[in-house]
Amino acid sequence: MSGVTTSFPNAATEWRLPSRGKVAMAGVIIAESAIFTIFVVAYLFYLGKSITGPTPSEVLETPIFYTICLLSSSLTIHLAAKSLVRDFTRLFLGLWLLTIALGGLFLYGTAQEWHRLIYERGLTISTNLFGTTYYSLVGLHGFHVTAGLIMLVIVALFGLGGRVGKKQSGRIEVLAMYWHFVDAVWVVVFTVVYVLGR
Repeated sequence: MSGVTTSFPNAATEWRLPSRGKVAMAGVIIAESAIFTIFVVAYLFYLGKSITGPTPSEVLETPIFYTICLLSSSLTIHLAAKSLVRDFTRLFLGLWLLTIALGGLFLYGTAQEWHRLIYERGLTISTNLFGTTYYSLVGLHGFHVTAGLIMLVIVALFGLGGRVGKKQSGRIEVLAMYWHFVDAVWVVVFTVVYVLGR
């Protein structure tokens, strides 16, 4: 047996701990998912239990264009993060700014919808159970989009100042994880509010 050598194909591969940033963001996403689950369940539980109107079918309009904007921003932030890994800083910055624009358009659409619901349709958070759960759920998501946009703008400002490069790609990927989470949550919210809830 002394002349036999055993080789392992992956022996040279060294196992490394995952980055602290990604682990921390995964923890945040898990906790936030639990909060969104509570709000979604509350929305579904109280759906149709309002004694007075208006009802979802009477006042809601499906925000298809703004949904496409938000979901497209997931693609642009993914491509931006990959560009930075390859040290294409100009491409990164362009895609990053496009992500901000798409997220901003989505928030504008939400604000426009709320303005219409409040001032034209008379639906406020205290009108009925639908108003309470609708503004709570959509507002919670809007808050997360706003927080994400603030972080994206800060990175953009550093990028415009020439202070974002390949060395920061790990941190950018962590922020991209958060943005993907916000987009994924919107798929659930959109389905519950604008598809199942009507």
